[in-house]
Amino acid sequence: MSVLIYAEYADGKFKKVALELASYAKAVADSMGTQVTAVTINAGDTAELGKYGVSKVVKVTNNQLANFNARAYADVVQQVALKEAAKLIILSSTTDSLYLAPMAAVGLEAGMASNVVGLPSTTAPFQVKRSVFSQKAFTITEMTTAVKVLCISKNSFGLIENNTTTVTEDFAPNLNETNFAVNVESIEKANGKVSIADADIVVSGGRGLKGPENWHLLEDLATTLGAATACSKPVSDIGWRPHSEHVGQTGKPVASNLYIAIGISGAIQHIAGINASKVKVVINTDPEAPFFKVADYGIVGDALEIMPRLTQKLKEFKAQNS
Repeated sequence: MSVLIYAEYADGKFKKVALELASYAKAVADSMGTQVTAVTINAGDTAELGKYGVSKVVKVTNNQLANFNARAYADVVQQVALKEAAKLIILSSTTDSLYLAPMAAVGLEAGMASNVVGLPSTTAPFQVKRSVFSQKAFTITEMTTAVKVLCISKNSFGLIENNTTTVTEDFAPNLNETNFAVNVESIEKANGKVSIADADIVVSGGRGLKGPENWHLLEDLATTLGAATACSKPVSDIGWRPHSEHVGQTGKPVASNLYIAIGISGAIQHIAGINASKVKVVINTDPEAPFFKVADYGIVGDALEIMPRLTQKLKEFKAQNS
């Protein structure tokens, strides 16, 4: 019996969440006296997974799976889980994984727990800690099914190197043509920018920036920090920034280690979507802005004056410590 993870791969490399999953799964597998197996779809070199504790990689290569298809991918994960006799299947909380996980769980007659934020507190009975109510509370969930599917919240465990000898095995799944009734095409591309999904730091702007002509100040700050850029819903709605940068409950959820909100008042939907971030910083002229109530640190002032000064100080700090 092995612990199985689905390791997401894109743009010629494994996503950060895949390596975090491997780290998490290795800790769980060690406690259960078993090993970690990873299933990959159209991945390149898989050696990096061994660096984080994966003992075996089941490698699926098929042109029909070139674009993400939730039903087809879930079927592949299900087939590999049955082949490897895996009783615990672990996925991330990316949009793709949250889409395919319930389908795989149904096919495996498994219980499923999403938003998992820690290692199992006990494996007999099997209990995990989960975030609920848009990160406002936690619950301990007990799972009693023979097969279990977990979706781990991003940045909740971290990357832990655990060099392991890895064996790679090619696998040709039986693809059901009915799974391809809907064609999926990815049109979102990030060229030379840090992805919001994988970012440790996110710098996000709102209408307090007063116009798209001031966005370069935010981008300079983000570049200095090695951060991804994002925006609030009103900013994307009025066309200052593309909708792909909209974060919040109605946009992309964010679970970064550091989230900096600049000129964002803090609507409840925005707060709910970024509440999983570990440290939240707000810069706003209004000291009564709702964001200050949830922020760890806050600066009251004009963002257009503060951003250049903050960027300059960060550059000086980096130069002194390089």
